[in-house]
Amino acid sequence: EVQLVESGGGLVQPGGPLRLSCAASGFTFDDYTMSWVRQAPGKGLEWASAISWNNGNTYYAESMKGRFTIPRDNAKNTLYLQMNSLESEDTDVYNCAKPRTYGLGPYDYWGQGTQVTVSS
Repeated sequence: EVQLVESGGGLVQPGGPLRLSCAASGFTFDDYTMSWVRQAPGKGLEWASAISWNNGNTYYAESMKGRFTIPRDNAKNTLYLQMNSLESEDTDVYNCAKPRTYGLGPYDYWGQGTQVTVSS
């Protein structure tokens, strides 16, 4: 079965860095563009970032450009989100997401999520 397991979240001070990981299994990881999405009460699902299957293209929500990067390691079936210059507004549950086909979306699987809390 498809499994996406996020880790790396926690409490971080404003301005600090945090690196999230998503361990993928149950599908051919390097066939798919992968995304990070985030959720917070009252916000619903918000797309954050994506990376193509071969690292050739990356995509970022406007508020994250210049602060976040989205590496992937296909040999390890792992997706990352490197977050820098974190702000309180970045406080959310972050999920990695797999699309149902070979595109950016729509998504058919999400992980359980990892909580990121940005606070002093």
